[in-house]
Amino acid sequence: MSVLEILTIPDKRLKHNSSTVKNFGESLKHIVQNMFDTLYASGNGIGLAAPQVGIEKRIVVIDLKEDGKSSPKIFINPKIINSSKDHAINEEGCLSIPGYYADIERPKFVDVEWNDLKGKKIEGSFSGLLSICIQHEIDHLNGILFIDYLSNLKRRRAYEKVKKSQKKNNEKTP
Repeated sequence: MSVLEILTIPDKRLKHNSSTVKNFGESLKHIVQNMFDTLYASGNGIGLAAPQVGIEKRIVVIDLKEDGKSSPKIFINPKIINSSKDHAINEEGCLSIPGYYADIERPKFVDVEWNDLKGKKIEGSFSGLLSICIQHEIDHLNGILFIDYLSNLKRRRAYEKVKKSQKKNNEKTP
């Protein structure tokens, strides 16, 4: 399949709301496969939302690769239907904000509703790293980046770090 370009801040497409997937055919399977190819090619990503590759659809792929084993998960039209009152703070990063990490507070547990590749509705409860990841990726579908939870100063630092990194990479490329 194909490795897609991952959009990075300040690309405005990362701030758009994604549209609901209505067609569950071959085209959707192709998009999902390309998203997994892109996720795996990133080398360090565990989740990817369609807006990060310029596709404004409500599609998320996740593979935590726990214990060295691949366990790909696909969420079409995911939405959080319930979340715990208990919160936890965890360090997050993002393929669209390369090299920047920050502590983010999120609910410890979430209940999510989504469709599978055939359109079948599914519900599940998530905790731990998978809970953090699905919340992070659903935020992408709603035009929210993890740095949006930070102070203006920390957000500005993230933009500056990415800009500096991009400039450095551009100087290396003849």
